[in-house]
Amino acid sequence: MKITGAVLEVSGADAPFATSRPFRVGEIELDPPAAGELLVRIEAAGVCHSDLSVVDGNRRRPTPMLLGHEAAGIVEELGDGVTDLAVGDRVVMTFLPRCGTCDGCLTDGRLPCEVGTAANNAGTLVGGGIRLSRPSTSSAAGEGPGTEAVHHHLGVSAFATHAVVSRTSVVPVPPDVPAEIAALLGCAVLTGGGAVINAGRPVPGSRLIVVGLGGVGMAALLVAVALGLEVIGVDAVPAKLALARELGAVDALGPADAAERGIRAPVVIEAAGSARALETALALTAPGGTTVTVGLPAPDARASVSPLQLTAEARTVIGSYLGSAVPRRDIPTYVDLWREGRLPLERLVSSRIALTDLDSAMDRLAAGGELRQLISF
Repeated sequence: MKITGAVLEVSGADAPFATSRPFRVGEIELDPPAAGELLVRIEAAGVCHSDLSVVDGNRRRPTPMLLGHEAAGIVEELGDGVTDLAVGDRVVMTFLPRCGTCDGCLTDGRLPCEVGTAANNAGTLVGGGIRLSRPSTSSAAGEGPGTEAVHHHLGVSAFATHAVVSRTSVVPVPPDVPAEIAALLGCAVLTGGGAVINAGRPVPGSRLIVVGLGGVGMAALLVAVALGLEVIGVDAVPAKLALARELGAVDALGPADAAERGIRAPVVIEAAGSARALETALALTAPGGTTVTVGLPAPDARASVSPLQLTAEARTVIGSYLGSAVPRRDIPTYVDLWREGRLPLERLVSSRIALTDLDSAMDRLAAGGELRQLISF
């Protein structure tokens, strides 16, 4: 079938992206779902820093690639063997498929799926298949136009009207969960909320600090508030500090102010994706406490850590990829919190954009002023 999507032509384009224009929006051919796969009509997709990391080259992926990994949509067709979903179901699309049997899957979310990770790195669906293609711009002399494969992004490729995905990449949600809320569950909430619940595991009623109040960090803050924790937000953007207070933070400070006041917490979440933010998070962690890092900095980034302090203060530093989540287990928990009115996820939506605005959207995200920009189809 013919779909419309935003293809990233090159990873590592020059900023500003509104000028270099790394995306091309146009018609793409989408093959039907194979066994174990399904066709989803995309309803809403979020623009995440992990998308930006591919655009700016910090996370190199094969191109051309149809980007987008945080989304929700309606099932329109089922491949052979998919018997636990029905046409018309709303599903959350998650960017890390889980086979359920590899060594990574057996860690209850602590490590990513080995099979899913290999497919994501290769730009394919689980099993190695590619369902996207378009006319090739180059062909052998004397031959007609051919086709070229368009790679999948993290098994989802949500910046399009439709997607074919593995059954292991989706979690169904009840129809009363709006598409925009469901989309946020696929990455921002799984990652931020999971950093709190699965990795940080704070004592009920205790203090928790979130460093970096982007989409993931603010989701962590919302989940921590919903759990009744005393939450402090830390960010360099004043507007984000003001929003953090509105959303229930007992305080919100710039990094220098937090350090000057000597604020500490037994659990600190680093969600900014920079070495400097990790150093701030470590400095704000109380003796005996846990620093959870979920941000994805540049591959060559390095942070300064005091080994003596780790030992003498019995510190724990833990990485948490996708919030150490098991999506089919965790998403229903967040749905329940949202239904109860304790998790106002709609506050994460900072703007709504068109598919053709993705180049500028990446610039705005890089500037640090956005939480979640949503594309609604």
